[in-house]
Amino acid sequence: MNGAGDAGTAAEPYHEAVAGDVDGDHELVGRARKGDQAAWDEIVGRHGSRVWAVARAHRLNSADAEDVFQVTFLRLVTHIETIRDPGRVGAWLATTARHECLRILRRAGRAVPSGDSEILDAADPLLPPLEANLLADERQAALHAGLARLSEQCQRLLRVLMADPEPSYEEVGRALGMPIGSIGPTRGRCLKHLKRELGGI
Repeated sequence: MNGAGDAGTAAEPYHEAVAGDVDGDHELVGRARKGDQAAWDEIVGRHGSRVWAVARAHRLNSADAEDVFQVTFLRLVTHIETIRDPGRVGAWLATTARHECLRILRRAGRAVPSGDSEILDAADPLLPPLEANLLADERQAALHAGLARLSEQCQRLLRVLMADPEPSYEEVGRALGMPIGSIGPTRGRCLKHLKRELGGI
């Protein structure tokens, strides 16, 4: 994916899903919550292009866009038990991807599209309250087991980066003693390893 350069436009508006899509998404989320890998694959297949479109609309380079894609679906893994409206999982993914794009733009010191600073700072209506962001025991155990199989560096980095609210790269660098320039590439590699470990979730 090409498109490096300053972002000048906000992400395209997202159209509401038709009734059939909503019903289908509701069923897919229900199956995914029970550990159905085929349902996970279908969710990615159905909504992956929307996540890529968000990254493209924010003019991210290919590495950052890949990072947005992986983080967005990783957050779905960690929040799927508490999504308020499973039929709108596509909108949830788009909103999550957009927030991740804006964080990347801010970290890089690039222009954030007009009005998006307020959106980034505002509470996300599609996300559950912080106290509800606890996984079901089985899924939480699987995620922790996947993390435990990673290198110590990846474990420390991903645990810090998955904090809520997400810390800045400057804060991560200070906490872990890492050069800021190495955080993004290391994060990408660690997410790929974790994605492989979570393949059966």
